[in-house]
Order: sequence, then C-alpha cells, then structure tokens
Amino acid sequence: MREIAYIALGSNIGDREMTLARARTAIANIRGTRVLAESAIEETEPLGSVPQGPYLNQMVAIETELAPRALLSALQRIERAAGRVRSLRWAPRTLDLDIVAIEGTEISDGVLTVPHPELPNRDFWQRELEELRTVRHG
Repeated sequence: MREIAYIALGSNIGDREMTLARARTAIANIRGTRVLAESAIEETEPLGSVPQGPYLNQMVAIETELAPRALLSALQRIERAAGRVRSLRWAPRTLDLDIVAIEGTEISDGVLTVPHPELPNRDFWQRELEELRTVRHG
C-alpha cells in the first residue's frame, strides 16, 4: 500500500541550505519512496529555551511503500548521516526530520504519533502543509 506522508525538514547548524538539499535527495532515495512536492524554505526562530540560531524549515510530500515505523527509521538514519546527535530537547541540530502527517492515518503507539502532536503549535508547519496540499490537489 502506498501512503502519502508529509515530512518536515529543519536545520540550524552549519550550511543549512545544503543540509536541506541533501536531506531532500536522501528522502527521495528511500526505497519505495518518491517526493511529490516541496514547500518553500523559510527561516524561523528556534523553539524552546536553549539559546541557538534560527532554523531553515521546509516540508516535502512523499509517496511511500514503507509502513510508518519503517519510514521513521529511514528518516532517523538520514538524520544520523547528517550528523544529528540527540541530546537535549529543543537543542540545536544539523538536521531534524519529522513525520507531520500521513493522509488517512492516525497513530499513537509510544514510538510514533501521527499527526505530529506539535502540528497545532507550529504555524510554519501549518503553512507548509497547506502549501503542499494546495499544490497536490490544485
């Protein structure tokens, strides 16, 4: 079964634009996955209380054969390859990839929650998601 998923990309360490470009390529290279559309890239202020620089954010719509947990694992491998180190919550990061939504799917199993629980709190995700849905559905 092929799923339509929306993946948020964020970076605030190093060459942020290059990091997002490499992440888009890596996502497109996930087995059984293709990128359908990309939102505009926007700069946002970091969330949380840890002092850090601004993020570049973007969202992509993908079609994938992977089950949600397998997709999450693939995205975490991409993060690690980009130098992502999980430490403090809200810490700066080379790359952050989040499954924001999967069309027609709701999951909450302790490992993965879809739609992402922070979606209502992130205006930029809402804008990017709307942009992608508009592009995909006209």
